[in-house]
Amino acid sequence: MKPSGFAYVAPMLLLSIAFFATPLAVLVGFSFAGTDGVTLDNYGRFLGDPFNFRVLVNTARLGVETVVGTTLLGLPIALLYWHSGKTFRQALIFLTLIPMLTSNVVRTFAWIVILGRQGPISETLMALGLTGAPTSLMFTELGLVMAMCQIDLPLIILPLVAILSRTPTQLTEAATVSGAGPWRILITVLLPIMLPGLLAGWILVFASTSSSFVTQAVIGGARNVYVPQLIYREVGTLFDWPLASAIAVVLLLSTGSLLVALTMISRHRRLIGHA
Repeated sequence: MKPSGFAYVAPMLLLSIAFFATPLAVLVGFSFAGTDGVTLDNYGRFLGDPFNFRVLVNTARLGVETVVGTTLLGLPIALLYWHSGKTFRQALIFLTLIPMLTSNVVRTFAWIVILGRQGPISETLMALGLTGAPTSLMFTELGLVMAMCQIDLPLIILPLVAILSRTPTQLTEAATVSGAGPWRILITVLLPIMLPGLLAGWILVFASTSSSFVTQAVIGGARNVYVPQLIYREVGTLFDWPLASAIAVVLLLSTGSLLVALTMISRHRRLIGHA
């Protein structure tokens, strides 16, 4: 008798239930825990505090800023890949994957040197005469966005490259013959083709940035507080697990709703036709 497809899916399904669904259910259960049983007080304590709401907004803003930065950097690199030969494409993919083979902690601490007062950015600004004294971008939102853009850049380049590698060059050649210039070809031909890859990259970058505790804590410092740091403080310092669970659930719902919206857009029939 031919085995059903469920037999092949069952091991992964059991692992997902054991290591994802069950911890998530425990987290949600903790978020409703109170001294008198089930309660919504934990959510009220978090959402009722203006500081906490501002932290949530800052976390979303950090994700959006990183998405914009990686898009501005990733699009030219992806287009360079598409216009290059086989050897250069292999080298570009290799250079893109190298950061992903390095620990996030190592990359984050490398940015401490880059953003510090004696780092290359400070030295360059002084050499150009833009500043008269050493300047540090550590513990600033700008420095954090720069670090996150470098760390998450492969997440947007790889989906774009995957789409462009299947795109025939005859499309742009036909547009050129029709009289379209480079910018018009980019806007009317290439960007619609790359849009599904862009949406996939935005989802990955936003999710990674909004939950990156190490980089936020090291580069952002104590003056720039984001939701992962808030959760760590409630768990590791105040030992308020129910409130920390409620904060985590709010983070999951707020970021998850945006990711679901982007996913639904990426599955639109017009976009699927370009994929």
